Amino acid sequence: MKRSRRYREVAEKIEAGVDYSLEDAVKILKDTATAKFDETVEVSVRLGVDPRHADQVVRGTVSLPHGTGKDVRVLVIAKGSKATEAEEAGADFVGFDDMVTKIQGGWFDFDVVIATPDVMSEVGKLGRVLGPRGLMPNPKTGTVTMDVAKAVKDVKAGKIDFRVDRYGILHVGVGKASFDADKLMENIKAFVDTVLRLRPPAAKGQYVRSLTLSTTMGPGVPIDTNSL
Repeated sequence: MKRSRRYREVAEKIEAGVDYSLEDAVKILKDTATAKFDETVEVSVRLGVDPRHADQVVRGTVSLPHGTGKDVRVLVIAKGSKATEAEEAGADFVGFDDMVTKIQGGWFDFDVVIATPDVMSEVGKLGRVLGPRGLMPNPKTGTVTMDVAKAVKDVKAGKIDFRVDRYGILHVGVGKASFDADKLMENIKAFVDTVLRLRPPAAKGQYVRSLTLSTTMGPGVPIDTNSL
């Protein structure tokens, strides 16, 4: 793959074969995030699980202490007083039949969907379009709930959900390159702690195989997992 000169210059600052401490890796990322926009800092974790087996699927949520740095657009599908609660809590879009119809028509200008249990019979019809995009509401991630106000506030404050892909890898954005180093490290540690707590009983051998940090436009920096 042909890389840009900027990418190659950044990659030269990462020593091959070296696993860095979290503190050193964050410092490298902040020093090399020179794109013209505020790059997202991403964590990729390769786990020793086989997602083909339901009892080894790692999925969960975490509230990042310092948020993601992203303005999350929240859609709440609800009716009556719950729709009013969602609006008062700061949801960007609120509705029921009208929102279902818009999505069926190809509208996806939102990042998270929250729904109340009583509307899931209609929301379920959107599974084919929301599911592949990772937007389908799910009780396990707190996006199917009667407490829509709390759900909206949690998402706006930095709550994210994650799920291992078919290769056993988690990819999560944990902040922006402009964040203070301490805030980035606290966000990363909160995410890693959650992943460790979610270790499936069926997982055998080494659970966390590798962990890498990167920015949107930069190369990955391998982390010494023992340092975490």
